[in-house]
This record gives sequence, C-alpha cells and structure tokens, in this order.
Amino acid sequence: MIGERLRELRTARGMSLRVLAEQANVSPTLLSQVERGITEPSLATLRRLAGVFGESVASLFADPTAPSVWVSRPGERTTLGAPNGQIRYERLTPGNGQLEVLHSVLAPGEVSSEELWSHPSLECAYVVAGMLTVEFDRATYTVVPGESITFDSSQPHRYRNTSDAPTEIVLAINPPTP
Repeated sequence: MIGERLRELRTARGMSLRVLAEQANVSPTLLSQVERGITEPSLATLRRLAGVFGESVASLFADPTAPSVWVSRPGERTTLGAPNGQIRYERLTPGNGQLEVLHSVLAPGEVSSEELWSHPSLECAYVVAGMLTVEFDRATYTVVPGESITFDSSQPHRYRNTSDAPTEIVLAINPPTP
C-alpha cells in the first residue's frame, strides 16, 4: 500500500524515480523496491520522502476510501522501521493524518534512534511491559508498566531499553510526525 501511494504521489508530480530518490537522498533501487512492495522503507526514509512531497508520514498511508470506522487487527497492520532499522513500530491507527498510535517491542539494548531527534508533535508513551528509558538533552526518565510519559516532542529525545527484558510500548503522536 505504501509503495502504491508513493508511486501515486511521484507520478502526480511528474517525477521520475531517479529525481525523487535524489531529492529524498535514497537510492533509486531502494525506491523502486518500495514502490513494488518488495521492501519496507525505514521511518527515516519515510520522513525524507514525506518531506519531498510536503506531506506528513501518516499521509503516505492515507487511503481515501477508508471507512469512518477502522479495526486494527494483528497480522494486518502496517509496520514502520525506526532509523537504523532496530525498532519496528506497528501502526494501530489508519493513515488519516490526524492521529498516530504505534505499538512496539524494544529488545534489550535497542534504541529508537542513534541520536536524539525532534519533531513538531505531542507524544505519549505508555509502557505495557518492561522498563523504558526516555532520554532528553538534559534529563532521563524511567517509565515502568502502567506508567506513561507525555512530552513536547520538539525536544530532542529517544527511547531506550536499558533492561535485560523486552519492553513493550504504545505511542500516541499528535499530529503525526511529518
């Protein structure tokens, strides 16, 4: 589905694969594989592609024929890869550009990104299981099962599992990250 949407956006703007790949700083081969559904792009790649189109990442998943009620079922969800490919996020909400809810399990030692990063949203992380470390420029917070942390994600941040067990989280992001 994401490949079809990217091809639709690219062709509507009269762009070749090579031109889009150059503007998004990805290889034409990768872009071709994404459009054909052979591979899934990382979240970092999706952000760059969305930026070229002036869209949010969520809009890349938008389905204009989507019903007003949407049921998210295991095995049928779209997944997103974090930068550097460590963490995978399952999308629990439809790509309507209004709200993004993601589910992820961080293995011991995994981080959401190598560097702290920011985006213009409000973010809430709820810990289902394990222990989540949330790092900011000047502070670090530990969040345990049943707790959540909400913050202005324009503050550079990242998620980290510093424990020896998997950490399961649910993230709500509003508006969805561009």
